[in-house]
Order: sequence, then structure tokens, then C-alpha cells
Amino acid sequence: MRAFTRPVEALRDWAPLPIRLIVGYGFMAHGFAKLTRGPDTFAVILHTLGVPLPGIAAWATTAVEILGGAAVFTGLLIPIASIPMAVVLLAALFTVHLPYGFFSVKLAQVTESGTKFGPVGYEILLLYLGGLATLSLSGPGRLSLDRWLENARLRNAHLSPRAG
Repeated sequence: MRAFTRPVEALRDWAPLPIRLIVGYGFMAHGFAKLTRGPDTFAVILHTLGVPLPGIAAWATTAVEILGGAAVFTGLLIPIASIPMAVVLLAALFTVHLPYGFFSVKLAQVTESGTKFGPVGYEILLLYLGGLATLSLSGPGRLSLDRWLENARLRNAHLSPRAG
């Protein structure tokens, strides 16, 4: 049994990578979609939902999604970046998705013209929150900017003369 634990332990440090890439890319894709359409378009949606200062909220959400997504994608300061990202997710959950239930895919009807789906529930938001929590608690893994910066700091500390 011991022979199997070493490879698993060796791979454990790589486990955050797929989560980081998926969560980071997902946030950036949503942010760039808002930027492409224009945050003012998103501000109109926020206004109809009763969000205060919709113009500022639209730009802030777009920035959080793009910059936070990039931080997660690259593995840089994830515990810090996760806080505003979680706020965006929770705001979306309570202002838009909660009334539609858990499931993200709901079959509404099948007609001759095609299949129609209903409104999206909060399932995917919970998956994003779970991914952010996991990465914040377990670290970004081996292939990350945080790890690279830490290794560079340790190399510099080892090479620099000690004050004495």
C-alpha cells in the first residue's frame, strides 16, 4: 500500500491547478463579456434589480471578475482576491439566482423548433464559491505565482549576506 501513497502525495501539490484554471477562466470570461458589451449595459440590469449605484457596481463587478479571475488563474494572492469575488457571487445568488432554485440546467419545454431551457439556478455559483474556498484554504499549488515568488524570496534570503 505504501508504494501507492508516494505518487498520490507527489501529485497532491498539482491538484489545485485544474480548479484554479477553471474558476479563474470562468470569472475572466464573465468579466470580459461585461466589458465587451459595455459595463453601462450591465448597469441597466443592475438598476432593474434595485442595486444601489448601478454604474459603479457594474464597473466594480467587471474589474473584480477580470482581475480576480486573473489572480486565481495565475495563483496569486487567492485568499485576498477571493473576498471580493465571493461578494460578487453572493450578490448574484441573492439578487438573481435564488428564486430559480438549485439546478443550473432546467428543461422548460421541447418543441418542434427546439429545446428551451428555463432560468439558471444557483448551482454553479456554489461550485465557484466552493472552488474559491478550497483554493484559499489549501493554497494555489505548485505551478503558481505565489509559489514562484516564495521560491524567489527564499533564494534571495539564502544568497544575501546576513547582517551581523
